Amino acid sequence: MSSEQPAPSRFEEDLQFREKPGGPARYRDWTEKPVQYFTVVDKESGTALGYVWAGDEDDAAAYEPRQEGGPRAVNAGIAWISRLRDGKARGLRPTQTLAELYADAEPRGRTRPLPGSLADAPSAAAVEALAKDA
Repeated sequence: MSSEQPAPSRFEEDLQFREKPGGPARYRDWTEKPVQYFTVVDKESGTALGYVWAGDEDDAAAYEPRQEGGPRAVNAGIAWISRLRDGKARGLRPTQTLAELYADAEPRGRTRPLPGSLADAPSAAAVEALAKDA
């Protein structure tokens, strides 16, 4: 006689991922449609760390860190993503939130928008390419 017991059937079933509703309000993080963006810089050094972009057609907005900015650029995105989520939670269109963020010349934290950097791009991919090539 064997002392082994058969594995419960639940261990043999395929796991299924089911996303639950909830969590913070957020814009989509990608669009192939036109976007506006601005450059985010370090307040002390003026070093460009990334870009905040937004496009209304797909209800999309995100922060894109500059590749050469390394971990500092990635970490700077936390505050900008939080601000984007706040705009979404207040019911603002992505470009309304972008305009609000760009107009705040001295936001809390260690970064700020670069004056005069607001521009248009054909898509989020163009801003991503800018972040990689810069």
